[in-house]
Amino acid sequence: MNKRRWVAVAIAVGLFVVSAAFSMMGPSKAEQEQTLQGINALLYGSNELTEVVEESGNTDERIVKLSLNGTIADSGQSGMFSTETYNHQDFLSQLQAIQEDSSIKGVLLEVNTPGGGVYESAEIAKELQKIKDLKIPYYVSMKNMAASGGYYISAGADKIFATDETLTGSIGVIMSGINYTGLFEKLGIEDQTYKSGALKDMGSAQRKPTEEDNKVMQSFVDSAYGRFVNIVAKGRHMSEEQVRKLADGRIYDGAQAKENGLVDEIGFPEDALAQLKKDQKLQNAEVFSYESAKTGFASSWLGSKIAEFQGLKMSDTNRVFSLLESIGTAEAPKPLYYYGGE
Repeated sequence: MNKRRWVAVAIAVGLFVVSAAFSMMGPSKAEQEQTLQGINALLYGSNELTEVVEESGNTDERIVKLSLNGTIADSGQSGMFSTETYNHQDFLSQLQAIQEDSSIKGVLLEVNTPGGGVYESAEIAKELQKIKDLKIPYYVSMKNMAASGGYYISAGADKIFATDETLTGSIGVIMSGINYTGLFEKLGIEDQTYKSGALKDMGSAQRKPTEEDNKVMQSFVDSAYGRFVNIVAKGRHMSEEQVRKLADGRIYDGAQAKENGLVDEIGFPEDALAQLKKDQKLQNAEVFSYESAKTGFASSWLGSKIAEFQGLKMSDTNRVFSLLESIGTAEAPKPLYYYGGE
């Protein structure tokens, strides 16, 4: 590290020592917590959204650029310490901030994801619908991939752009697990499960699925699939029958998606932004994006370890377990709007 970085670390360590000493003194618990919050804000920054102006212009009529990059899953990691490419709670905060800002007249959402959780995708679609209900148009620019859940959240956009090379589609639901019964038989291992009903352990990796298991699980997946079809039909002004013909899980490139009515235009993010400005008469609008306020110390090794000690940041092990829980495991599969399985 250079000299300036060492000075910053020294200051941060000093603040941490002061906070630890302060916690052992006499102030009330409320006063201690308030002081520690202030010190932590100095050490790490905060989860508060800040605005980064990308193009100067009229501040009364603004366009916000959002980016969804990575698997749509709620890992439980706070925005302050997140090292994931996608942070679900942070993204929801951005969508909610738009709803409270009367100066925002347009939204450009750049999507690059294979999809993810059914619940998380629905949460995003719900917030985007609230934005549309406020008469704020949102355009989508699909980048490398906008598959399954990525298409789910894009379908309601006023206009969708994709490149010829974009991988999209994969409209459908998948729920995967692993069954070990054949291996257990070879090893002489027997399952010993006590349950209140025949279907209580559906999806178990320790026994073969019954016909009733398969029927119930398929019905569950079909129900989620029906909701996906309805979202696409409504967003793309298609009949359910038209959507189901396209939504057998197959993928499309951008040109194929345009030919089938799943996207509107072929182009890159700058093309989508230019069209949004033109269509909505926002040529002079300020263009900005959001970021979470944090310091370099938050992402340093020392900052990370201090945050774990204070209980502000999950350990790497807990973070992995939390992420696995959010997308399901072989023992507890979850329905996903996801391209490529789990």
